[in-house]
Amino acid sequence: MRIDQLLKTLCLIKTRTMAKKACDSGLVFLNGIEAKASVKVNSGDIIEFTVWGSTVKVKITAIPQKNISKTNAVNYYESLFTGPDPTK
Repeated sequence: MRIDQLLKTLCLIKTRTMAKKACDSGLVFLNGIEAKASVKVNSGDIIEFTVWGSTVKVKITAIPQKNISKTNAVNYYESLFTGPDPTK
């Protein structure tokens, strides 16, 4: 699944458009490498992104095959870090 679509599906970013803009702005990293919106994500990958002054780092445990509810989204990733942007 594309990283922009996954961020939206897992409710980490509100819309796919916002996720794509974050990727295009260099705010999203996949396994420590800046990620384009079209890059494919696999189980075990680590995604880190900074939006609205907060940094979020998650490990993907499974890739959903279809849309999922917001309450079930947390079953697909493990939170590694959530907090203020450390560069500020």
